[in-house]
Amino acid sequence: MPRSSQDQLFALSALDGRYRSKLENLAPLLSEAGLMSFRIRVEAEWILHLVDHPALPGEFELTAAVRERLEQLAKQVPDSALLRIKELEKTTNHDVKAVEYYLRETLAEAGANKKILAFIHFACTSEDINNLAYGLMLHETRQRVILPTMDRIVTELEEMALRYKNLPMLSRTHGQTASPTTLGKELAVFAHRLWKQRQNLAAVALEGKMSGAVGNYNAHLAAYPDVDWVYLTQGFIEKRLGLKQNLLTTQIENHDSMVAYAEDIKRFNTILIGLCRDIWSYISIEYFKQQAKAGEIGSSTMPHKINPIDFENAEGNLGVANSLATHYSDKLLISRWQRDLSDSTVQRTLGTFIGHAVLAYESFLKGLSKISPNEEAIAADLNQSWEVMGEAIQTAMRRFEITDAYERLKHATRGQTVAAADLQKLIRDCPELPDAVKERLLAMTPADYVGCAATLVDRFVQERRDADQ
Repeated sequence: MPRSSQDQLFALSALDGRYRSKLENLAPLLSEAGLMSFRIRVEAEWILHLVDHPALPGEFELTAAVRERLEQLAKQVPDSALLRIKELEKTTNHDVKAVEYYLRETLAEAGANKKILAFIHFACTSEDINNLAYGLMLHETRQRVILPTMDRIVTELEEMALRYKNLPMLSRTHGQTASPTTLGKELAVFAHRLWKQRQNLAAVALEGKMSGAVGNYNAHLAAYPDVDWVYLTQGFIEKRLGLKQNLLTTQIENHDSMVAYAEDIKRFNTILIGLCRDIWSYISIEYFKQQAKAGEIGSSTMPHKINPIDFENAEGNLGVANSLATHYSDKLLISRWQRDLSDSTVQRTLGTFIGHAVLAYESFLKGLSKISPNEEAIAADLNQSWEVMGEAIQTAMRRFEITDAYERLKHATRGQTVAAADLQKLIRDCPELPDAVKERLLAMTPADYVGCAATLVDRFVQERRDADQ
């Protein structure tokens, strides 16, 4: 159901207004239409599961037309069905009951008998349908949108890490000049951290329940006391829907796995905020050059500016997403006694949460595609920071039992502008150092003093590729 430009112009949410065109792939999954579609799928699959289960032999007779209708609804819900459900909800004032009534209508139209019509929503509380619908929603969104987008980020950073693994760069610890590194290795640090959180998210087993009004299968056993409903519903949840059964619940599924899912996204987001801020800072000291885009304006008054807006937008949207993830942790793990409804409205913000996260990921990727290292500026900064060689020299001196090595270099470098000649004189004037060591230290420059940075990049890339096989 396409939205008009006017609808978007007057949207209360920026995701449905200004940013809607960037998030069309999420709309079928996380909108109310998406939730309704997943509810219909659960209800249709439940009937099919009951009909086909050997524990209820001879209970049901499905005509080919009714089975076909159920199987179609389990795969693809037409817009006409969603609109009809909204019409029914005006009377029921209950969204799940409206789904049940729609199914009665459409299956009766297909020729379903009274037995089948009576078993729509059999032994279910609304939460049985809702929790499984949300589980399917999050599973599909993870597989189709979130993980592929996270993979693009990790892959782009990995490729940049490999490309620049040998590009020496001055480090800054506490904002001060520090031992050199390489640009590639610093990008690999973030790629590695993000990849681990991506793996954690992929491993979250989304849980579901189908155990009735208080989680004890009361109604199920009242109707069929000889059926193993725990086993029957496990097959439904795990084999038919692909989720994991949660046996111990109240009326609601406990939301623990939903919160774990959100928390893994939040950790990914927080790491990415750190990278956005680092890149923003590197741009400000001209370590990265930004690509100018024809027609684009950086400042309404300062014509020269190219602002790092993609990284700023990413940072802002990641923060919005994380604020919701924090609320999920605070709220969704708590329910009064066997059920209260305060989780319902909170779960309806899942689209907002994931929408802001995915919007941020796309902004970050766009920003990444528009920057390149300013190798001249990076090299100039290194060449003006010979004081960072103090660590190398004093550590080499310690090997030869020079107990005041640190103090000598501190006296020569701390708070001072240090030239290469000053350090070279200190090395030559050190009688305790063997000549071969002196020669090696005299030959070193800040650009050479990067340790095994390139090897660390290679090891990460190999680890990730091995895990993906």
